[in-house]
Amino acid sequence: MNDIIKAELERHAKVISGIDVSSIRKVADLIIASVKAGGQIIFMGNGGSSADAQHMAAEFSGKYLFDRPAMAGVSLSNIAPVTAIGNDYSYDLVFQRQIEAVCRKGDVVIGLSTSGNSRNVILAVEAAKRLGANTVSFTGDGGVLKDMTDISVIIPTKETPRIQEGYFVSLHMICGMVEREMFGKKAVLVDRDDTLVKDVVYCSDPEKLQLLPGVPKAVAKLNKAGYIVIVVTNQSGIARGLLDEKILAAIHEKMVGEIEAEGGHITDIFYCPHHPDDCCSCRKPETDLGVAAIMKYHINPSISYMIGDHDKDIEFGRRLGLKTYQISEKRTFVKIVDEILTADKR
Repeated sequence: MNDIIKAELERHAKVISGIDVSSIRKVADLIIASVKAGGQIIFMGNGGSSADAQHMAAEFSGKYLFDRPAMAGVSLSNIAPVTAIGNDYSYDLVFQRQIEAVCRKGDVVIGLSTSGNSRNVILAVEAAKRLGANTVSFTGDGGVLKDMTDISVIIPTKETPRIQEGYFVSLHMICGMVEREMFGKKAVLVDRDDTLVKDVVYCSDPEKLQLLPGVPKAVAKLNKAGYIVIVVTNQSGIARGLLDEKILAAIHEKMVGEIEAEGGHITDIFYCPHHPDDCCSCRKPETDLGVAAIMKYHINPSISYMIGDHDKDIEFGRRLGLKTYQISEKRTFVKIVDEILTADKR
């Protein structure tokens, strides 16, 4: 029995990993543009897809991960209009009639259909296009719906359960992106060594830590401008046996204390303790630490920055969608902060 469960999970993971990530990004961008213009996100589907449509509409009108203003998420699966239209007209028209009633130009209409051939969803999409709405489909790799919409998110399988799992995962990711990029925090992620502090090779003594000139006040200026500041640093000295995490904590406690003594605040520190040969997913330029920071603090990458002295810091920031600045002899952390704050005023 355990082998069957394991096989199911492996099939699920294979399908999920095969989804085109660019299609997910396109849907998020489409929704963001619509919401900013006062538009609605309208969901529809049958059976399990009907329940998913209600769930996702609720994520937008309520919240997904954090408190923020409501967004207009609308589900067409409410029982009264569905049964009334189905009884008085035809089940084929249960979504079309509602689209004709509530859909406006610029709205985003999302049709969920595992087969891609649901007649009522197809007719509603056609009506939405006539009204000037943007249309999106979530389907498997069959059916005609995927070819009718402006953007299609295709779950690469014909297995109904896997399709449902795939578009639900995709919709949750889209909701998270929209929420963060509409209402998320702005942040500056920074490397530690040769960015905030003078680099001491595998520093293992808090007394050897030395902040670079002007760093505390520069951090305070970022805080005053509304940025949270998060340190992201590779610390392979731990894997090499040159220091332990208790010593690292003491080093960071000193750094944070000295910054706070001059009015600055470091919100958090994320570090990778692994050796480069470990091929982990958290050592920069790999992005696990950045993803963890973005998720934990609901950061909007499109209005946030990465500052570091090494090419891997810049690659790390770019992969996360952050604007990047690289430290050099003439371009210190202090000067880069001034550049960021000057750009904010434009």
